[in-house]
Amino acid sequence: MIETVEFRLSTHGTRLRGRIHDRTARVGVIGIGRAGLPVAIEKVTAGYSVVGFDADEARVEALNTGISYLDDVDDHALAQAVAKGALRASSDFSELGKCDVVSICVPTPLTANKDPDVSALSRAAEALARCLRHGQLIVLECPAYPGTTEELLLPILARSGLTVGEDFFLCFSAERGDPPNRRRDRPGSRIVAGVTRRCRELAQVLYGQTVERVTTVSSPRVAEMTKVFESTFCAVNAALVNELALLCDRMGIDVWEVIKADSRPAGSGRFDPGPGVGGRRLPLDPFYLAWKARQFDFTTRFIELAGEINLRMPYFVVEKLSRILNERGRSLRYADVLVIGVAYEKDVADWRESPALKVIELLERAGASVEYFDPLVPSFVDGRGKVRRSVAVEALEFAAADCTVILTDHSGIPWEQIVDASPAVLDTRNATAAVTTNRKKIVRL
Repeated sequence: MIETVEFRLSTHGTRLRGRIHDRTARVGVIGIGRAGLPVAIEKVTAGYSVVGFDADEARVEALNTGISYLDDVDDHALAQAVAKGALRASSDFSELGKCDVVSICVPTPLTANKDPDVSALSRAAEALARCLRHGQLIVLECPAYPGTTEELLLPILARSGLTVGEDFFLCFSAERGDPPNRRRDRPGSRIVAGVTRRCRELAQVLYGQTVERVTTVSSPRVAEMTKVFESTFCAVNAALVNELALLCDRMGIDVWEVIKADSRPAGSGRFDPGPGVGGRRLPLDPFYLAWKARQFDFTTRFIELAGEINLRMPYFVVEKLSRILNERGRSLRYADVLVIGVAYEKDVADWRESPALKVIELLERAGASVEYFDPLVPSFVDGRGKVRRSVAVEALEFAAADCTVILTDHSGIPWEQIVDASPAVLDTRNATAAVTTNRKKIVRL
């Protein structure tokens, strides 16, 4: 009997559930960058009216004119949503009080010391707390360390004087799946948890109408750990093959031949070596987990070591390039280097945390002149705030570069042509595996 009473939604929760179910709930998304704008489109596609909140006036203006500034948000879909009034943007955070559901999708990067930087999340929570009202569902959708929802977000929201699970509802939701393979009409799955059972039920109702599959767990800490572990698992395995590449280089063994002949059991995922790891969370989450573990007097030696190995790879790429140039009677200083690919992954137009950025930085620090070509990333802003632009494909003069370095193996790039024209090629992705001519020019990772 106690279980039934505890699980029954409050009056505010019952009303909110009805609005979510019939899609009359107004949805707010704090942060309309790479994480938040797709979430906003996800909710619009499900039939909700959405307001995106951002302090970046340029983003607000672009969204309100129906212009997509992200590769994974279709221009036509965005323009249609704006035209029919289902989506708009605002920099006035006081409007959050008019929303029934609020998703927080702000950046959660690392500091220079590899500690979690939750400053943007704290600011978003404080802005929300100032206008929090009865009957709102708050969802933390940005990746975070285990405990973020209850230890950071909840105390800030509680300053409103409202009670979680009774007056307002708080949960954590994380997208699961591979961004390059994401279905644009209906995202694949979410892992969801609520601070209370009432919070969890409302979250289930919401995501049951926006994604194909909802997996619920007992607490936000479990959900946060699950998401962080997903990234950490990939990072650790990437570190294993990257360390194997370092050892094979020392021993004069072709690491790609080793991987091709790998006799692991069928069904186990394949991990390839490369110039490092990048993307939305892969380089970050292991350090998030290690930071949190230290609060419990626990050292995640295995995970931290994996992070160190992956961070070492851009330095190894530059070292190997220096060897190639030395063998040709050139030095890295004053060398002309052409980088192919700055995206963190094949066929993805996302350069966040890409190891290519570090490689370019190290090359220029050593005195080399660097240009890049990436058909999916026409421009990016480097760590010094400099806007860099891809050279046009028709303007590529491979012969003019002392060496071409392949850092991302996008489909459709003419690898045979590149090898034919280049004096030397350093291939960190095995992109040239099918090239049949001039293979003596190619040095693989």
